[in-house]
Amino acid sequence: MEVMCHKCGHVMSFERKVFRQDTCENCDSYLHCCLNCEFYDPNAHKQCREPLAYKTTIKDAQNFCEYFEPRHKPGKPDTSRADNARSKLDELFKKKSD
Repeated sequence: MEVMCHKCGHVMSFERKVFRQDTCENCDSYLHCCLNCEFYDPNAHKQCREPLAYKTTIKDAQNFCEYFEPRHKPGKPDTSRADNARSKLDELFKKKSD
């Protein structure tokens, strides 16, 4: 499995799951953290799409979350979901008023 560091973008390969104490070999950031998780969503309740996950306040710190799944997409999590929805609504109402 490949894991991309949320801080520096360095990609590492693991033959096993990512453990709580694992860090990036490039910048020493924790890998088992919310910012590296597939379920992390800054627009969701508790900033997590997994409804049973406990609330974590420090998103770049190591945690014990059992629902952690390494993100498979490169780059930062999508923070523009609300902006995309707003622009679609604006387009909709512009077309109706024309």
